[in-house]
Amino acid sequence: MGSSVVLCGDYGAGNITKIANQIIVAANIEAVGEALVLAKKAGLDPTVVFDAIKAGLAGSTVLNAKAPMMIEGNFNPGFRIRLHQKDLHNAILTGKELGVPLPVTSLVQQMIGSLINDGKGDADHSAIANFLEDMAGITISGK
Repeated sequence: MGSSVVLCGDYGAGNITKIANQIIVAANIEAVGEALVLAKKAGLDPTVVFDAIKAGLAGSTVLNAKAPMMIEGNFNPGFRIRLHQKDLHNAILTGKELGVPLPVTSLVQQMIGSLINDGKGDADHSAIANFLEDMAGITISGK
């Protein structure tokens, strides 16, 4: 499945590592959505903004994979929102168990829950942007 194998520790360490990955991915997707919604609402072309920032510190695999989907309005599933909700739910439970606050994860989890309630659970998790678009009254793609 992955391009490398890393032993993360004893039994259960791989699960915690997966949770950590999903926290970072969710927060990055949400941030990309916020940035592109802001750019669009300000009258900028989201493609130009994406091109301007992708080689800088904000550049990431998530940005490169999900920004074009948001810009095209293409939320065909790769990794479904409902599956990401499950992973973030596990992260929040693990954080509670370990006494680790996860405020951003909790916020994104609420956004995802709202999208599922709106019937978008089978959309790609890049559709987190839809929550932000609805709040701002604008779509990144212009569709």
